[in-house]
Amino acid sequence: MKADHCKDKARTMTVVGLTGSIAMGKSETARMFQRLGYPVFDADAVVHQLYSRGGGAVEPVSKAFPAAVDAGAIDRQRLAAEVVGNQQAMKRLEAIVHPLVRKRQAAFLRKARRAGHRLVVVDIPLLFETGRKQEVDRVVVVSAPEPVQRARALERPGMTDEKFEAIVNRQLSDTDKCRQADFVIDTSRGLDLAFEQVRAAVDRMLSMDEGKAENNA
Repeated sequence: MKADHCKDKARTMTVVGLTGSIAMGKSETARMFQRLGYPVFDADAVVHQLYSRGGGAVEPVSKAFPAAVDAGAIDRQRLAAEVVGNQQAMKRLEAIVHPLVRKRQAAFLRKARRAGHRLVVVDIPLLFETGRKQEVDRVVVVSAPEPVQRARALERPGMTDEKFEAIVNRQLSDTDKCRQADFVIDTSRGLDLAFEQVRAAVDRMLSMDEGKAENNA
């Protein structure tokens, strides 16, 4: 992975790591980058494919968590019941799924580099928690006030206060994520304003990397 990333840098493609805690608006923000014409690697969509019938994660996950299987696919709500709040089980699941996702991500970056994209976005939900900050050129954190985050999360099917707290407690705090970010997108004040923040961040990132390339020429 690291070798691929070094090649990306050599070809002046900016790799943006997009992250944020649960229900902060990361998926909507990812679509804003796509609206601006930049490819996005959607980790959640990849996991959905891996969990679907015939997906690469079905067999190993079903062996580790048999109760999570339904009609030849992994049921995410059943799986959550097995792992949320159980650190050992979560680590076991991550050891199965993360390498499969990273393999897809590496292929995405190779394809984007060949296509000559100036900037791409990689959705990494646990970017800081898994020590992957060094794999990207810039980090964009999606954020919102805690009451907004909680209200959004509780609208999701199967979500409870207890499950929300368990998920939040195993993630780096929003304050710490924002502190380590290169750019923060506040999604609590409407989509239009969030989109303008994304546009401004992209302009700034491209400007910064163009300046770096000129200095290294």
